[in-house]
Amino acid sequence: MFGCECFCWDSVPQCFDSDPFPFSLPQPLPQWPQGSGFAGGRMSLGRIEVAKVNKFEIVWRSTNLNGKSLGFTFYRPLEIPDGFSCLGYYCQSNEQPLRGHVLVARETFSKPQADCSASESPALKKPLNYSLMWSVDSHDECVYFWLPNPPTGYKPLGVIVTTNPNEPEVEEVRCVRTDLTEICETSDLLLTMKSKFSKNSFQVWKTEPCDRGMLARGVSVGTFFCGTYFDSEQVVVDIACLKNLDSSLHAMPNLNQIHALIEHYGPTVYFHPDEIYMPSSVPWFFKNGALLYAAGSEKGKTIDYQGSNLPRGGLNDGAFWIDLPSDEQARNNLKKGNIESAELYVHVKPALGGAFTDIAMWVFCPFNGPATLKVSLVNIEMSKIGEHVGDWEHFTLRVSNFTGELWSAFFSEHSGGKWINAFDLEFVKENKPIVYSSRHGHASYPHPGTYLQGSSKLGIGVRNDAARSKFIVDSSVRYKIVAAEYLGDGVITEPCWLQYMREWGPTIVYDSRSEIEKIIDLLPIFVRFSVENLFELFPTELYGEEGPTGPKEKDNWLGDEYC
Repeated sequence: MFGCECFCWDSVPQCFDSDPFPFSLPQPLPQWPQGSGFAGGRMSLGRIEVAKVNKFEIVWRSTNLNGKSLGFTFYRPLEIPDGFSCLGYYCQSNEQPLRGHVLVARETFSKPQADCSASESPALKKPLNYSLMWSVDSHDECVYFWLPNPPTGYKPLGVIVTTNPNEPEVEEVRCVRTDLTEICETSDLLLTMKSKFSKNSFQVWKTEPCDRGMLARGVSVGTFFCGTYFDSEQVVVDIACLKNLDSSLHAMPNLNQIHALIEHYGPTVYFHPDEIYMPSSVPWFFKNGALLYAAGSEKGKTIDYQGSNLPRGGLNDGAFWIDLPSDEQARNNLKKGNIESAELYVHVKPALGGAFTDIAMWVFCPFNGPATLKVSLVNIEMSKIGEHVGDWEHFTLRVSNFTGELWSAFFSEHSGGKWINAFDLEFVKENKPIVYSSRHGHASYPHPGTYLQGSSKLGIGVRNDAARSKFIVDSSVRYKIVAAEYLGDGVITEPCWLQYMREWGPTIVYDSRSEIEKIIDLLPIFVRFSVENLFELFPTELYGEEGPTGPKEKDNWLGDEYC
């Protein structure tokens, strides 16, 4: 810990003329269907109730760091509802719209207080005092970062910022009983400040629960953590996040609300104007010749259009796979897909302890086309590399259960992906964002352009081209909810094919080295590399392709969307 010292910074914080403007979606939110606790502004976590606060006052702002016109502002929450207490302050970049929130909390009882154990400790308590974590104290600027010191058996959930050296009042925040919290970890690095008097940089991080996914109970508070010794995705021991002990997940949307959310936010998916391999519905794929193969058998079996004769459950043990028909004309017809039949397959699940709803929308394409390699200024269309049968891609909408507001979207990009804030999305109409599906590979992107999978610095990799065209699928009307486990048994009937856990295409091993050796001599001399270097720079997917599995076999079915 650091006391109050005079630091000489690489660049001194300066005045900032205007505040980041508040973000709002293009259109006002509708009146959601009634029922449950969805979009009610508050959420029960069992022994405590939380409310979302997005009104702030500025405590301190840094606007010029390390010679860059980049800054961050620290905010104190305002308009806290009566009976609720602050848990920590908020921080965000000055270069983005003001769009954050923090949770405030109050104690509740799930049963009459007379029935509660008299010896049970309160859910919330004031800190004993504060420790000064870092400070700037000069004639130009003063700022102090304080960590609440909790009573035994309690955890702080955020940091306090002041512009004077006086220790904050203990009334300013509350600590939470340890059994009502979960451990958290650092996520996005918000700010780094360097001192000429210290070897360590002072860093400010966003935090998130360590355990995330459909069954996880950790709830992000929206506060930040700071220190001098943390790296990305390190477990935070000094503060915690909240834990949802309400098994009913009452803030999650009911079925009518799910439909309303999809109809309001469902993206329009644009396929590339030069796309050959279009999406289709799964029943269309089955009805038009897809075959099920079993290990040890050379003859494929016709698949019922609902997939009722597919093996269900178990593990992806390589015992079965799906392939195209052997007839060449039938194979080519199936490869092209059928966009008229295409629909988005929707999985609805809790996120971040039920504070958000994730609406994962799966796109099925019967065939993934060959890759286009880029080596500097040269583009090379491959004949086979990158092809596979049965392509599953997806994107995910994350909606706040406090308001029903679209918060962010995850764009799946082959084996990875990226979260995009709502204010960085492109909207085609009303509050419906656009998803661009890349040519041949069908990866999802938020904006048109060419995305390189490989070494972008050297200009070597696989091209992912995304653009608008007349080929679209409107997911707000062409969708089918295939799973929403939290609604309980019998509410959503999962299709038979969703229980098929094996491969939707045969395993392929490409002779990619041979192909690259053939094209190496065609490259300009100034961009030639050895074959070994090329192999290191291209994505590993070029060298072999396991048969792709269906949505329920993917890690993100139960887990979070990890970049």
